[in-house]
Amino acid sequence: MLETYLKPEEVKTVYRAYLVGADAHDGQLRASGEAYIYHPLSVARILAEMHMDSESITAAILHDVIEDTPMEREYISEQFGEDVAMLVDGVSKLTHLKFDSREEAQAANFRKMMLAMASDLRVILVKLADRLHNMRTVAALRPDKRRRIARETLEVYAPIAQRLGMSAIRRELERLGFEALYPMRYRVLEASVKKVKGQRKELVRKVEGSIVRRLEEYDIQARVYGREKNLWSIYRKMRDKNLSFSEVFDVFAVRIVVENKDTC
Repeated sequence: MLETYLKPEEVKTVYRAYLVGADAHDGQLRASGEAYIYHPLSVARILAEMHMDSESITAAILHDVIEDTPMEREYISEQFGEDVAMLVDGVSKLTHLKFDSREEAQAANFRKMMLAMASDLRVILVKLADRLHNMRTVAALRPDKRRRIARETLEVYAPIAQRLGMSAIRRELERLGFEALYPMRYRVLEASVKKVKGQRKELVRKVEGSIVRRLEEYDIQARVYGREKNLWSIYRKMRDKNLSFSEVFDVFAVRIVVENKDTC
């Protein structure tokens, strides 16, 4: 994957980071029983799928070495450059972020503090990828820790992903967080959505086709596509407005994207 967009020397640096990281984490296991190095490699893969630069990929592989191994920041800087050392150090600081007051502990303030602490946006991106992989493997944790991490994911990390325009990551974080925090509610709502999916999607398809034809009549360039509201969004709407599932009418909808505001 890396060879498709990174320079050969950058790929070599990433591989060298893997060797260093594998050695540093040698003998360490995750709660799932997997070798620990599997986690940073998975974080790096998430970033590679986003075509992030080599410094970000390298930092992803090394993002836990300062926290979980004897390796120091100075060594990372010497071996991989100050940019990578700064990213790894930044992720470590976010991991240890603590609160001095009840106000600071509010989710909105936590998000502000995280964004303010990260002098480089790539620190936040590595941290989001880190959280995403942790949520993909959260089932291995004990129930109380799983719920705490899921709640934090929904209240802090998913909104940050949304703020940065990373909708796909936000949706996955919300899905995984909802499933981990309220497993029974998740399964019931998932079954309800599946039950009406065929009927409502067919209706959306017809509406979509009608809109496309209408836009073509006026020579308006636009992308028209149906979208399915994610389960967490549906649940929040039901909870906040005290609705039953049958009263939620935007589970499936049509989105129209045009080139500029004037066209809109």
